[in-house]
Amino acid sequence: MDPRSVIIKPVISEKTYALIAAGKYTFRVDDRAHKFEIRDAVEKAFDVDVIKVRTSRVRSKPKRRGQIQGRSRSWKKAVVELAPGQTIELFEGAAVEG
Repeated sequence: MDPRSVIIKPVISEKTYALIAAGKYTFRVDDRAHKFEIRDAVEKAFDVDVIKVRTSRVRSKPKRRGQIQGRSRSWKKAVVELAPGQTIELFEGAAVEG
């Protein structure tokens, strides 16, 4: 898979900013991507060394707008741990949306 198709977007939240201090970065990734593909995509896209990749499935939540009921989409999240001393500049300059 192409690295641009594996990594969809970074996950920006207070919890992910706390993980950045420990050298861990969070991304929304393709549902079909596995850990080895995620590791290769991050290493190629950001020119860093990846130590560990942890993945999880984020379940959909019930949503409601008036009488219309539905669900949000489920998606896959990857937390990538980098080698000590390395950073991803994409996260360093991002503003917290709120």
